[in-house]
Amino acid sequence: MHVPDGFFNVAVSVSAGAVAVAGTAVCLRGARRELDDRTAPMAGLVAAFVFAVQMLNFPVAAGTSGHLLGGALAAILVGPYTAVLCMAVVLLVQGFFFADGGLTALGVNITLMGIVTVLVGWGVFRLITRAVRGPAAITAASFAAALVSVPASALVFTLLFWIGGTAPIEIGTVAAAMGGVHVLIGIGEGLITAVTVATVLAARPDLVYGARGLAAPLVLRGADGDVTVAPESPETAERAPAPAGRVRPFLLAGTGLTLVLAGALSFFASGDPDGLEKVGEDEGFLAQATDHAFGEWALADYGDVGGIPVGVAGVIGVGITLLVGGVVGYAARRRAPEGGTREDITV
Repeated sequence: MHVPDGFFNVAVSVSAGAVAVAGTAVCLRGARRELDDRTAPMAGLVAAFVFAVQMLNFPVAAGTSGHLLGGALAAILVGPYTAVLCMAVVLLVQGFFFADGGLTALGVNITLMGIVTVLVGWGVFRLITRAVRGPAAITAASFAAALVSVPASALVFTLLFWIGGTAPIEIGTVAAAMGGVHVLIGIGEGLITAVTVATVLAARPDLVYGARGLAAPLVLRGADGDVTVAPESPETAERAPAPAGRVRPFLLAGTGLTLVLAGALSFFASGDPDGLEKVGEDEGFLAQATDHAFGEWALADYGDVGGIPVGVAGVIGVGITLLVGGVVGYAARRRAPEGGTREDITV
């Protein structure tokens, strides 16, 4: 649901840009309560994973496709503040390197696909997990959170377009069309999110931010014997020390999977227009889109403009996103206490 240039007037574009900048600044500070030296690399991996899976458009209706937005998934894995940063990194890389999402609409895209999806998704997830506990509840809550976040973002888009779009629309008709197709896309998003969270939960529950205080304790076996790591709650994440355990093998495995998704499975992605494009075409406002400033770059449209295979473009994008996301994660992290040692936080 990447909004192109030309859809919104200056007032809405500037206002959404201000919201995106302010929200990202708040999240840079808030992420310190979610990340430390051990878990900061997760920000880069989550951003790269979202980038890769967004390339995998799946069919949802006749002539229409959808793709992961990822805000709810990122919030559950690394926390809501860090999730907004991850989504901002993904959208910046897509906009500047792949001409995916307009530059003048960057604020709109970060607001819709980053802030709205994270706020709605995290809110639904916490509401469910406060009422029901256990790994199964976490997986079910992940599905529901992702499902609800997608049409919520689509309806906020409709509202913004009604306020400051560059073409007149019948808001009821467009809202029904956007909401309907994005519910279908949300089901796919929910399935991807639930499977991903369940997989990480099974392998490393201590690395699922949303499961802190909800998952069973993690038992780590080492040369010095077994160490039981009690899960912490998100509310105590700032005060509690990072749990022990090496994350490098998990990060390497996650990076390998992400490269496979972007480098190989991207060749099989659906070529049908996504939900926003399809509704825009049907309702007559898609023609308002203007050419991207970087539309002639070699990587534009994921290599299609420069003749680069989509898998190669995907691998390049994963590398860029992983690097930028990792840098942002380390910049926002909670550092080891003074007087402590790096052995207190194992990578």
